[in-house]
Amino acid sequence: MKKFFLLLIFAIFSSSCSGQKSKINGISFVGSPREIKAKTIQPVVDLNANWAAVMPFGFLKNLESPTVVFNIERQWWGERRDGAKRTIELLNERKIQVMLKPQIWVWQGEFTGNIKMNSEEQWKELERSYKEFILLYAQLAEEMKVPILCIGTELHTFVQTRPTYWNELIKEIRTIYNGKLTYAENWDQFDKAPFWNQLDYIGIDAYFPVSEQQTPTVEELQQGWQQHKNNIIALHTRIKKPILFTEYGYRSIHYTGKEPWDSGRANGNVDLKAQENALTALYREFWQEPWFAGGFLWKWFHNHNEVGGKDNNRFTIQNKPSEELIKEFYSTQ
Repeated sequence: MKKFFLLLIFAIFSSSCSGQKSKINGISFVGSPREIKAKTIQPVVDLNANWAAVMPFGFLKNLESPTVVFNIERQWWGERRDGAKRTIELLNERKIQVMLKPQIWVWQGEFTGNIKMNSEEQWKELERSYKEFILLYAQLAEEMKVPILCIGTELHTFVQTRPTYWNELIKEIRTIYNGKLTYAENWDQFDKAPFWNQLDYIGIDAYFPVSEQQTPTVEELQQGWQQHKNNIIALHTRIKKPILFTEYGYRSIHYTGKEPWDSGRANGNVDLKAQENALTALYREFWQEPWFAGGFLWKWFHNHNEVGGKDNNRFTIQNKPSEELIKEFYSTQ
């Protein structure tokens, strides 16, 4: 009965989306410590994903550090240029398109939106260093004919404090890279980025709070989306660019809709149904909208058989009921 109900929902979605351009049914492919093999991509194919975000990383020592460290031997293979390139090749071999999404990691996981320099000299150094970082991957994106390049992730203080720099950076990226551009802004700052009209997609990391309940129903979660959705529509109407969820997802934990951005390491309180319901509500609210381009599920690991599972309360859907949910849903889009 449950299977029939899911298929009925997906059939309705499929009918409502007929005639529309195919959605981006994506996953966020976490870089591997070591080189991966072609067989690693099969579970992504089985999920019916048609896109993947590949995420090389640069690192800052702290929120006031101006120098981005990147593409060095001490990094994981999948977070360097060579690993990103090979991952793109493997995905493309299986007809999966790629958004290249270079990201910054601050030591001890501090929030990148709070990166802020203490002097003009430091700002200039950060600008120089970040430019070197992002242009390396713009060149890779052009070399590999990657369809979408994300120029930054959750950097609102940097972006809002130095708008002239970002305007010039976007122009320079476009002299190197001929594909589509986006930027991934956090859910609570997405309407404040000053350069959306220069990009091709409005990118949102969609961790909006949508419920205070322990295990909310799909209907409760949909209701929780309404004000956020109206705000998203307002920005789309003003900028006239499609909306892309550069990240979306929920942990399989109690109160998953309360603070969906919370990636703390607390164990227990596993709630597989809450994750299923939250994802279903998001799909119902957005995937049928003509102004919505699609999104990238957070997150997907290369070692599929060794991660996730029914005792896991983290974001990944791997080896959980939500994997079957998304497999069915992505098959209809």
